[in-house]
Amino acid sequence: MKYFGVAISGTGSYTPERVLTNHDLERMVDTSDEWITTRTGIKERRIAADDEPTSSIALPAARRALAAAGVAPEELDLIIFSTVSPDTQFPNTACHLQRKLGATKAGCFALEAACSGFLYALEVGSSLIRSGGHRKVLVVGAEKMSSVVDWTDRNTCVLFGDGAGAAVLTRTSPEKDSLLASELGADGSYADLLHIPAGGTAMPLDQALMADGLHYLQMNGREIFKLAVNVMVDTAMIVMERGGITIDQVRWLVPHQANTRIIQGVGKRLGIADERVFVNLEKYGNTSSATIPICIDEIVRGGQVEHGDYLLLVAFGAGLTWGAQLVRW
Repeated sequence: MKYFGVAISGTGSYTPERVLTNHDLERMVDTSDEWITTRTGIKERRIAADDEPTSSIALPAARRALAAAGVAPEELDLIIFSTVSPDTQFPNTACHLQRKLGATKAGCFALEAACSGFLYALEVGSSLIRSGGHRKVLVVGAEKMSSVVDWTDRNTCVLFGDGAGAAVLTRTSPEKDSLLASELGADGSYADLLHIPAGGTAMPLDQALMADGLHYLQMNGREIFKLAVNVMVDTAMIVMERGGITIDQVRWLVPHQANTRIIQGVGKRLGIADERVFVNLEKYGNTSSATIPICIDEIVRGGQVEHGDYLLLVAFGAGLTWGAQLVRW
């Protein structure tokens, strides 16, 4: 059976216009700019409008990625949409995006692996291209986290923001392959550390549950911190070994943007210089599965990557899920 290579042919990102600063939050909950900044590294985040669902946040990012790749929407074979904040329970949000894009020939499905979701989607999309069944795949990570956080809970509402990132994957020759190695993992025994308790079949939503706030995100940050650094480091090491490179060859470490202390811990353990760790957390907060594709697009559009550079993508998220991908630009 013939296998193909996969190229990242275009990237795009989008964040909503409204900026919510730490000083704004001081007027909403019992917190302070100093407290948020020193513990998370976040200074501001973007908040979508009430009439701006997740598919609408994704739309400009998708269009920019398609334009960069020189691919028309009707040329797409497939749209893979990673999100924990879908427009609707069904149809899946990829279908809503397909309609808005006019990608009339694309198959559509959504994938839910929380903050690791974009890396899961990259692996699925690239595997479908390698096997010969698809030529052009749009991979999207987009979130409206402002819709699932409790804005009276100072421990969680300061962390999250809204945004979207996208990449167009296309078939290429094996020697031009961009996605060199990947690793995905999960441990469901930690599911309760970061979750939305109500709204699924295990706890169907009703007024009593909503009154208790069980339809909002809940998190045990301290325990997540301990796990996140370890799994991100271990997974990054695995993909570097599979790709046959060392950390000194990595141009950019692109970690999930959850917390500056986690990012610093991962960078220190891997032995990479701070100036080669890409961080934009201070501007956007944690946009879940959108963080890594937003980072990649900013690197590309900022002219901060050259042909042949290695990008090491690594993430963790609710589930607990995790993943890493070694990319040769």
